[in-house]
Amino acid sequence: MPPIDNISLYEKYESEEQPDKGLSISLPYRPPYRFQEMLTFLEGRAIPGVELVADDEYVRTVRLVGPKGKLFFGCLRVGHDPEKKSLTATIGEELRPVLPQIIERLRRLFDLDSDPGLIYEALGSMREILPDVPVLGTRVPGSFDAFEMAVRAVLGQQITVKAASTLAGRLVGAFGCKTDTDIPELQWLFPLAADIVLLGEDVENQLGALGIIRSRARTIYELAKAFEDGSINFTSPDDVEAEIEKLMTIPGIGPWTAKYIAMRSMEWSDAFLETDAGIKKALSPYTPKEMRELAEAWQPWRSYATVNLWNSL
Repeated sequence: MPPIDNISLYEKYESEEQPDKGLSISLPYRPPYRFQEMLTFLEGRAIPGVELVADDEYVRTVRLVGPKGKLFFGCLRVGHDPEKKSLTATIGEELRPVLPQIIERLRRLFDLDSDPGLIYEALGSMREILPDVPVLGTRVPGSFDAFEMAVRAVLGQQITVKAASTLAGRLVGAFGCKTDTDIPELQWLFPLAADIVLLGEDVENQLGALGIIRSRARTIYELAKAFEDGSINFTSPDDVEAEIEKLMTIPGIGPWTAKYIAMRSMEWSDAFLETDAGIKKALSPYTPKEMRELAEAWQPWRSYATVNLWNSL
């Protein structure tokens, strides 16, 4: 989806200094925006030590590479200002040099460039199946950090959302980087892909000690290698389906995981997860084949159909 009004990324936000609070950035969107829905999704999948939802805000630690390869560390929080039709991000002054990256990542995470009216009209046939779906203003949760999100997706295979968050928190505590913030619950940075690659052939034992099964540990290792060598484009590729095919060459990544990663990190608007337990429940008693046939009418917005179906449960 093109940016709002085709305005360049760095011209479309307003910033304001807030003494003792940092820099406040206004991130506009096309209304309406179902912010509480987004927070609920992110809260359920928050990685302990790295991110949380509190007081109607999303809060997380940040590590980004800035000018001349320098690393910048800090914390940010994102709230909602419905009167201004924008989200408001507050960051520490120490993150100012990487502000353009932060804006870009937050717009991707919160799906701020989508056109809710256009998508709502395109998904109108969903009402023939479920009268309260779609809901105007529904967004597709993206990712702030593609590697972090992809690992979280692998950890979530065939276990509960809560159990996957627990495993992600253990991974952070074992291989992440400690950082200082003014929020006691947020003192960690998620491991880099390079940190996992360095584990080498011992990865199954190292991650196994955290309760991650051997096959999943190997998948995370191969995923980290793909991030490190750039063999897969995890952010806004020209040909998403080609990247999905590459993802599925990694042992342990099937269609569900590959399409889920594409939906959230590659900004793919057309992912339909017909084998997902929630989708099966929402569309019961249709078979997966029948679901795929129904979903053909929802192209190219099947990611939004997927999220609407999840939210209907």
